[in-house]
Amino acid sequence: MSHFEPNEYINYEKLEKNINIVRKRLDRPLTLSEKIVYGHLDDPAKQEIERGKTYLRLRPDRVAMQDATAQMAMLQFISSGLPKVAVPSTIHCDHLIEAQSGGEKDLRRAKDINQEVYNFLATAGAKYGVGFWKPGSGIIHQIILENYSYPGVMLIGTDSHTPNGGGLGGICIGVGGADAVDVMAGIPWELKCPKVIGVKLTGKLSGWSSPKDVILKVAGILTVKGGTGAIIEYHGPGVDSISCTGMATICNMGAEIGATTSIFPYNERMKKYLGKTGRADIAALADEFKQHLVPDSGCQYDQVIEINLSELKPHINGPFTPDLAHPVSDIGAVAEKEGWPVDIRVGLIGSCTNSSYEDMGRSAAVAKQALAHGLKCKSQFTITPGSEQIRATIERDGYAQILRDVGGLVLANACGPCIGQWDRKDIKKGEKNTIVTSYNRNFTGRNDANPETHAFVTSPEIVTALSIAGTLKFNPETDYLTGTDGKKFKLEAPDADELPKLDFDPGQDTYQYPPKDGSGQHVDVSPTSQRLQLLEPFDKWDGKDLEDMLILIKVKGKCTTDHISAAGPWLKFRGHLDNISNNLLIGAINIENGKANSVRNALTQEFGPVPDTARYYKKMGVKWAVIGDENYGEGSSREHAALEPRHLGGRVIITKSFARIHETNLKKQGLLPLTFADPADYNKIHPVDKLSIVGLADFAPGKPLKCIIKHPNGSQETIMLNHTFNESQIEWFQAGSALNRMKELQQKSS
Repeated sequence: MSHFEPNEYINYEKLEKNINIVRKRLDRPLTLSEKIVYGHLDDPAKQEIERGKTYLRLRPDRVAMQDATAQMAMLQFISSGLPKVAVPSTIHCDHLIEAQSGGEKDLRRAKDINQEVYNFLATAGAKYGVGFWKPGSGIIHQIILENYSYPGVMLIGTDSHTPNGGGLGGICIGVGGADAVDVMAGIPWELKCPKVIGVKLTGKLSGWSSPKDVILKVAGILTVKGGTGAIIEYHGPGVDSISCTGMATICNMGAEIGATTSIFPYNERMKKYLGKTGRADIAALADEFKQHLVPDSGCQYDQVIEINLSELKPHINGPFTPDLAHPVSDIGAVAEKEGWPVDIRVGLIGSCTNSSYEDMGRSAAVAKQALAHGLKCKSQFTITPGSEQIRATIERDGYAQILRDVGGLVLANACGPCIGQWDRKDIKKGEKNTIVTSYNRNFTGRNDANPETHAFVTSPEIVTALSIAGTLKFNPETDYLTGTDGKKFKLEAPDADELPKLDFDPGQDTYQYPPKDGSGQHVDVSPTSQRLQLLEPFDKWDGKDLEDMLILIKVKGKCTTDHISAAGPWLKFRGHLDNISNNLLIGAINIENGKANSVRNALTQEFGPVPDTARYYKKMGVKWAVIGDENYGEGSSREHAALEPRHLGGRVIITKSFARIHETNLKKQGLLPLTFADPADYNKIHPVDKLSIVGLADFAPGKPLKCIIKHPNGSQETIMLNHTFNESQIEWFQAGSALNRMKELQQKSS
């Protein structure tokens, strides 16, 4: 399975056996997604299978966790009382390194500041059999692609961009920490049977067009919720014109359209990448079982989108949402019309989406042309290598120096500004400005905590070209630059090797193997720590209806997990539930006054911060609810966005619709995520109302719940609320959380 785990093996025989059982039952051709998902069923002979409706019980091959979410996942695993993880699992330290002055200095600073957390994760990994990738090793998704993903794998990861592994033909799905704990505990993992959206690629990429433009185009078509509940499956003759790491880029950003995951069929580009990363034996095995690693001829998709790569133009999406798609040729005029700043303050390349050897090579090819004419970047320019292996290799091959020479600052092998870990100094908060990145998300304030930063996402080579020009009005396909000699020149479309001619340089060894027996390892969590806190079980449902709940906030418009539980400076509290709960919903806009982090306390009638108001209600023993809009909880997989409202006394979240991961996370923590049967009923509830959810004694799958709205004038009205709970998820609610239910089952079996 990986050269880091010599005793763990790929089991294509079991995959084949399960696929054959399901194929005989369904009696139809299967998509690639179906083959791999159904190939991991716990009981393929009896599992009810209906796309978009039934819940599947699955047995994933492995688990991966990044350090910000691994803290809570490992704290929950410790609470389970189990001695060791049941499947191969890894922890990756990439989220807690703040970009300030450059890679080496920032890494040293992060190791010092986060020593307590890194020590906890390292010792917990050693005790429970989890591999530990030290800070500086790189971004989780690049490490997975280089070492752990393979054709046909089912991997779950506690980060929403886990689908990156689909670039190597795997079903890699982002989840919350409680889901990861289920798999690490050896419990079948539940997933609503995904629909399958087919994206047929024809033609061939060329010129300035890149793999990033494929997903930017798809995002513009499907929007941020168009992929919800579905796997995006790319197929067609155009697939073979895309490198393996390019396919990973496309799968990675599928998270921005709400997709469960994305995947490409196994092909020669994947085989080439496996060979270059020391896994030719896996490629040889995949060749033997290739019929199970590609879709069946004649398989049916729930929806089909066709893109001609030969006609695809470079795109740039934003600001403030990743589905607002524009051709690069149009963005200057659109920005001027909309009043967006056209001068680019900072260009940033890298991130888990675009930090491969090919990405860095294409950016360096653009930079080299500018340097030949005496030019450097007019904008500030930063580079984030995806892994220690990428960093060491681009240093050896000269790409890093070219990017420095054009004015770039090479940051640490970490997430950095992409997730808000950026100590930005060039602007003041509230100052209107534009940045361009090769990242994946551009929600308000995500990169630098400034709500006036207009962030646009595009390919690394377009970021580089725009940073050299310093303006959104520059189109590298048609426009000219002026060299220091006064002569005009046009940038040629970049060309670079998808993989190094020599072997990858692995750089420094940053992996800690778990010992064969970690039972004697001590894991220390100080009771006075401000970074880590052992978890107390949530209270069980008392068997009664939820009556007279106050409304903490009625949210207006987009409410991502960044709005619910901000990242950036709050990342340091990801292992301390009570401390991080002080950021609950501080980014959400209150419909009552149009402000963020300002809500009416229904008991005192005073306006104050959201977390303070929630704490006051909890202190007074009052349950509360949140009212949300469309696609509530889109974005990151962070389960803190579910843990925090539960910790501070919340019981119900009512919205027009939910993002998949967040809805599951809410269920796992014993909350009720409910949706309006009639979306127009959102307008019937006012922040000053009280709500009662009745009929919980008869709570059952598919049966709507009744909500009584009590208005301040004494009048009442009743609306119906839908839910997606199955029987086991109802047991989570009744037990108080999925973890509580796991303990009940353990006690029962023992």
